[in-house]
Amino acid sequence: MARHKDKDWNLPEHKLDTWEQVQCAILMDIRAELKRLNEVLHCPNFLRIPHDLDAIRLNTKRRRKRKA
Repeated sequence: MARHKDKDWNLPEHKLDTWEQVQCAILMDIRAELKRLNEVLHCPNFLRIPHDLDAIRLNTKRRRKRKA
């Protein structure tokens, strides 16, 4: 069965015979997108974002004025 990744479904054009084929093709597309999302979420750059945001928050914190 051919995959039609990121396409709008127009059944007569794609010549899918049954609704089971449509469901299977949609699930394959969802699976591919989930794999891609999983790769992004495990990227070291993405995982470092909370640490970087904490560092920015600490560096931009207002300093207390010293009493003379």
